[in-house]
Amino acid sequence: MHRKAKRIAILLVGWGFILLGIAGLFLPILQGVLFLMIGLVILSSEYVWAHQLLSRLKQRFPKLGRVADQAQDKAKAWLQRLTSQRSAD
Repeated sequence: MHRKAKRIAILLVGWGFILLGIAGLFLPILQGVLFLMIGLVILSSEYVWAHQLLSRLKQRFPKLGRVADQAQDKAKAWLQRLTSQRSAD
């Protein structure tokens, strides 16, 4: 059950960022592209299409790809700390 709950949480957070990104494309106070990239990074662990789209974006925009890789590394480290704290409790 824990694995299923984790997957649902990842999907909700990923799609939430995608929705924020879409809203941010139309609203001047939100960074739409940033939220879309975060959502793609999160969803790329669950969906093949998101992983492929992220790969194509990294190839087309290398600077953006480096930033996405750094963000992904930080997110993995943060998630590992979070999950290790929960298992220690």
